[in-house]
Amino acid sequence: MRILHTMLRVGDLERSVQFYTQVLGMRELSRQDYPAGEFTLVFLGYGEKSNNTVLELTYNWGVAEYELGTAFGHIAIEVPDVYAACEKMRAAGGKIIREAGPMNAGTTIIAFLEDPDGYQIELIGAKS
Repeated sequence: MRILHTMLRVGDLERSVQFYTQVLGMRELSRQDYPAGEFTLVFLGYGEKSNNTVLELTYNWGVAEYELGTAFGHIAIEVPDVYAACEKMRAAGGKIIREAGPMNAGTTIIAFLEDPDGYQIELIGAKS
């Protein structure tokens, strides 16, 4: 068994695809419209779906926003250098909501940014 993907509902599909590709550096892997169900699915990731866990963005036609609720936490992405990643993502239009630095009560370097729909993404420094 393996985890295949995480799905997020988004209010503006193109804005979200741009964020995940331009700010986070993912590639769009596939896109499919489902007219009968009035939704579109876009899969993004850092590698092919056959070998990697990917992100599924679901756009329900005509729905511009969602209440995020309190159960979902965040998506975590490992990066080689959290400080450099924050600067690169900020320059690409990313909204950093917690600057790079050691985690609370630990030494792992982390940061948080927010996607256009308000979902949080944690950046975690790669272990040497």
